[in-house]
Amino acid sequence: MEKRYGIVGIIVDKRRDAAPKVNDILSNYGELIVGRLGLPCREKGFSFIVVVIEADTDELGAMTGKLGMLPDIKVKSLMI
Repeated sequence: MEKRYGIVGIIVDKRRDAAPKVNDILSNYGELIVGRLGLPCREKGFSFIVVVIEADTDELGAMTGKLGMLPDIKVKSLMI
């Protein structure tokens, strides 16, 4: 399959519990990641993570599927 660029937006509620699991998944797919930005929103109690990837649709679906199954995680993706 053809690799394309994409953006994955992740909202992490309950950061202390969820962040290690999110980081494990992102580390497992590290070869796809071009860049990553994390922004804590402490006053609201959640964090944003934006990940730029280069992947095919199967790889993107596998990564976002695993992230989306985690409790307290919301994930959306966009391929360009």
